[in-house]
Amino acid sequence: MLRRIASHLYWTARNLERAEWRARLVDVNYHLLVETAPRGTEPWAPLLAIFGERELFAARYATADEDSVLNFFVLDLENPNSIRNCITTARNNAQSLRPYISSELWIDLNSLYLDAQAWTPRLFISPGVFAFFSELKDSFYRISGILQTTIPRDPAYDFMQIGMMLERAEDVARMLDVKYHFLLPRLEDVGGPIDLLQWAAVLRSASALEAYRKLHGNAIEVDKVVGILVFDPSFPRSARFSLDQLEVSLGRIAAERSESSQSQSQSRAQFPALQELSAALKSDRSAHALKSGLHQFLIHIQDACAAISDEVFGRYLRTD
Repeated sequence: MLRRIASHLYWTARNLERAEWRARLVDVNYHLLVETAPRGTEPWAPLLAIFGERELFAARYATADEDSVLNFFVLDLENPNSIRNCITTARNNAQSLRPYISSELWIDLNSLYLDAQAWTPRLFISPGVFAFFSELKDSFYRISGILQTTIPRDPAYDFMQIGMMLERAEDVARMLDVKYHFLLPRLEDVGGPIDLLQWAAVLRSASALEAYRKLHGNAIEVDKVVGILVFDPSFPRSARFSLDQLEVSLGRIAAERSESSQSQSQSRAQFPALQELSAALKSDRSAHALKSGLHQFLIHIQDACAAISDEVFGRYLRTD
């Protein structure tokens, strides 16, 4: 497979995953503000912190109110990571991939793209924020299902998986980090009703609340939330699961290249950041991570994901 094609596959999936996570987090933040009294003068500001876009937002908007943040995250054509721009980037990459992806995937992705071109701020009035994000979430679920059930487990699928899983692991870490350090500024509120409601919102944003309750019951405990979203090997949106799937895809790509056992070992050595982060997540030490500094550990996950992306590009995707 040409590196150019592999890169298009990678960025198609990564931008779709980015768009979905942004939609999830905006939707959950909206529900949280409806359910609890806003704290601070800019209750939408945490979303900007999650994605590290406060400076970009401040250059274009005066205050982080609902209208401005919804426009910035969903519609803004000058924000390269707005949901609309992520969908557009994914679709434009996929346009040259028709021989490598299923017609069903292309049709649904192109339909979502066409819908996104018609989005206006009136969508948040009619049909309303709840209905808009509910429909958008269903679109992402449908595309994900089509991707998983219509594409053979070949290099095209694996390069898409690599982009998707890297984005997922990074976004989980970013979401947890901002909740832990930004949404709860007062130490005396730890363990209180607002704190627990926010942690439940974090679980909902990853569609993990029901899975958490099956494992741990209704009581929300921070170390168990961190456990299921970071260290759990079976939950599909955890950082651990994402890195495991990424390793599987890299292994299949190496096998597809008919590499010998010796060269496969050398191939694994090309990804030291992946090896180190994978080992750390397999340690399953959520309580230890909390005690020793969750913020530092989550930043480490984000930095490691960036390093893994560089490693993958260096080996498979770079064209220069």
